[in-house]
Amino acid sequence: MQSRFHFIEGASGSIDTTAPVIAGGLNWQTRINGVHKEYVDIRSWLIEEGRGFNDQEVRSGGKVALLGKTVVEQLFGNSNPVGARIRIKNVPFKVIGVLQEKGQSSWGRDQDDLIMIPISKARLRIIGRTTPTISDEVGRITLQISSSYDLNQAQEEIEEFLREYRRIVPGADDDFTVRNYAEFIRTRTATQETMGLLLAATAAIALIVGGIGIMNIMLVSVTERTREIGIRLAVGAQQRDILRQFLVEAVTLCVVGSLFGVAFGIATTMFIADIGQWPVLIKPLTIIIAIGAAAIVGVFFGYYPARKASLMNPIDALRYE
Repeated sequence: MQSRFHFIEGASGSIDTTAPVIAGGLNWQTRINGVHKEYVDIRSWLIEEGRGFNDQEVRSGGKVALLGKTVVEQLFGNSNPVGARIRIKNVPFKVIGVLQEKGQSSWGRDQDDLIMIPISKARLRIIGRTTPTISDEVGRITLQISSSYDLNQAQEEIEEFLREYRRIVPGADDDFTVRNYAEFIRTRTATQETMGLLLAATAAIALIVGGIGIMNIMLVSVTERTREIGIRLAVGAQQRDILRQFLVEAVTLCVVGSLFGVAFGIATTMFIADIGQWPVLIKPLTIIIAIGAAAIVGVFFGYYPARKASLMNPIDALRYE
């Protein structure tokens, strides 16, 4: 396929299955990927320790393996597994490298819970072939397209080639699927943006409702402290002093409430992350923005009660019962 299309910079077939792996006295059920040596580069998957496959190992079906970080943690803990021996379906393999951690995929799958082996060995001893007459059978082909070429155009040309190669008559359904990951990423990004807008709208409604609650509390406070306001004005306090006092009280109320909310949110997040074994990153900037937003809400919704208090007539305020 690479010789036919100039825009293909790399190609690798792959087949996969799930199998038990044994190292010493430990065992782990994981995903086994049979791949060509180009697969790691196409997926931009760096090798943290050791090395990748070479051409000879792929052609001859070498008993070598690359381990994902999750498999390393389960079978070797903190020790370096490079050079160690493992058994996959009772077939011995030598660990020649450790893949750099990738974390979870967008649909929640642990990308590091896998072992890569040469595709020829996977066909011969681990996975086998579903079609005995096809010696180079693969379950999936991963292609790397030149960055200067239009992906949609490349997808159309590859689909046309596959229909021709597989002798699919015009009008019949395709018996293959070509996935454009750039389109998938764009769709996922659009979905995330929509979810972000919905979360922002929900947060805005919550701030408005909370702000109205703060304003009502401050209005009640102004009413209950009318005589106090009158006394302060009578002994020389300026309107700006009364305004500043109630604004500070409103902001303090909001900030203290936000601190409790942030503490509760962090505690809940860490608790759920500990149960689900999910990595969590809490950025200090996010906490600062949340507290700042609470202070702005306090100023905005506390201004009317504070203004009302500052404009009171001292005599009327002192006579208030």
